[in-house]
Amino acid sequence: MKADSPSSPPGAADSSDEGVPVSVKIRERIQASRRRFHANDNIAEFIKPGELEALLDEVSGKMKGVLESLVIDTVNDHNTGDTARRVAKMYVNEVFRGRYVAPPSITEFPNAEHLNELMIVGPITVRSACSHHFCPVIGRIWIGVLPNEHTNVIGLSKYARLAEWVMGRPQIQEEAVVQLADLIMEKTQPDGLAIVMEASHYCMAWRGVKDMDSRMINSVMRGVFLKDPALRREFLSLIPKNP
Repeated sequence: MKADSPSSPPGAADSSDEGVPVSVKIRERIQASRRRFHANDNIAEFIKPGELEALLDEVSGKMKGVLESLVIDTVNDHNTGDTARRVAKMYVNEVFRGRYVAPPSITEFPNAEHLNELMIVGPITVRSACSHHFCPVIGRIWIGVLPNEHTNVIGLSKYARLAEWVMGRPQIQEEAVVQLADLIMEKTQPDGLAIVMEASHYCMAWRGVKDMDSRMINSVMRGVFLKDPALRREFLSLIPKNP
């Protein structure tokens, strides 16, 4: 009887995968786990070491095809010769980085002083892109937290890190604020959480109606902010109004 061939070590490349695009491999892992991979989902746990660079190469090649379909002579045009690679790096390593990397490391401290007063962080500048047209979404976020004695305390800069991670994906503003609220609630376990986001959407300013002045403002209230109108008014009154 022929002996079974030794199994490959964890993470090793399977020879049967040769020639298969890395995006297909990642997608198959996600589907096998019965998880979704919408534009605003994080898929970092399904990406193996070294695959992000391979994904960058794949996106670069396909972006070159997009430029060719737009009838742009990238061979002789010195301005667009490296555009496909630049756009791929922008999407994978910058604008949509929040899809492909694990959440930022957040050091949590016990609420030793039993703080229980309203704390507001902001404005935090956030940058994203809309899921519909991949046009920029640029805005500001204010976060209000009402801690309790069991709340985990995190540094002020960590709120910005979490916001950057969530917004670093193709997003819809209403969904992004909910995602951020869920994440902060999970990390800190406060009595209440309030988030307000105001943003300009370039899918409305750059195209379509081309309205440069419109803003979208939305909020998420959790815990005591939902139950206590006075606390909600205090939070909203402390957010600086636009000049």
